[in-house]
Amino acid sequence: MVIIETARSGHVVIGVDTHKHIHVAAVMDSIGGILATLTIATDLTGYKQLLEWAAGFGKIIAFGIEGTGSYGAGLTSFLRRHDHKVIEVARPDRRLRRLNGKSDTLDAENAARAVLAGFATATPKSADGAVEMIRQLKVAHDTAVKDRTGAMITLKAMLVHASEELRRETAGKTQKMIARHCAALRPRGLNTPEDANRHVLRSIAKRWMTLNDEIIELEGMIKDLVAQRAPHLLERFGIGVDTAAEILIVAGDNPERIKSEAAFAKLAGISPIPAGSGMTSGKHRINQGGHRQLNAAIYRTVIVRMRFHEPTIAYVARRTAEGKSKRDIIRCLKRYVIREVYHLVKTDPHTGEIPN
Repeated sequence: MVIIETARSGHVVIGVDTHKHIHVAAVMDSIGGILATLTIATDLTGYKQLLEWAAGFGKIIAFGIEGTGSYGAGLTSFLRRHDHKVIEVARPDRRLRRLNGKSDTLDAENAARAVLAGFATATPKSADGAVEMIRQLKVAHDTAVKDRTGAMITLKAMLVHASEELRRETAGKTQKMIARHCAALRPRGLNTPEDANRHVLRSIAKRWMTLNDEIIELEGMIKDLVAQRAPHLLERFGIGVDTAAEILIVAGDNPERIKSEAAFAKLAGISPIPAGSGMTSGKHRINQGGHRQLNAAIYRTVIVRMRFHEPTIAYVARRTAEGKSKRDIIRCLKRYVIREVYHLVKTDPHTGEIPN
């Protein structure tokens, strides 16, 4: 009886499916296939266990990790500190999951295969500098803005049920004036629906004012960080603090991971997608993917420039004369803007040079 041993190259890729409390890893030899799997805890001891376990199978080419920006952030940071290459892996599409099934082990194996086959190539954000600080502050800011808007909508809806005198006093006032007026109400008791209404109006108005103060404070911190990280972005026409923050968040603390302007445009959902076939040529469709907040921020920049920026106004007039629609002109301008900001993001604000 002849026993044929599976060939091994000694070069391995580690795929990791990440979760809140555990990570599941699979080690794959470059020619020998899947060799073993391991489940670890999501703490420093588990990360060390994974690294020692993986090193026992040969030379590690790279780690392919799902969710590098969420549950896998801790593991990603740990591996980078130990000089290992980390590749961000997207979830398998639904068709593959329906065909092959779904489990943590299968997801880890698929992550390793995606890296080895070259399907996954993205370098994750380092999330260790000013941009990560901006991102976290922006999360708090955006949720506060959403809650403030909801509070004002509810406040105005409750004012409909208020007394005629109170409705007259708040008519035609700004949101801040309405909130201040209602916050200053002094309910006399809780004996009638009108008393309850005054309690509710005061409560919601105080909530709005608290959220408004929080938003102003967060906006100040975000502005300081953006001015510190990329002051040259704020100097460009139509790019404000919010737009600059979205640009920096997408680029990350390590913008060198984005290799070209076209790749940055794709991240923003601004690059057209080929949609031709044997019967058609040159067809493209709008990219509905990418970072939608950045896409919207670039759109706002374009609209501002179309209205107030003389070179852009002249460009719009020329393209309109050529028969281009306003929609197509906006698409072209968005691509111009994303090309412009790509080079600004890659430039060191202190030296004016683009790092290698």
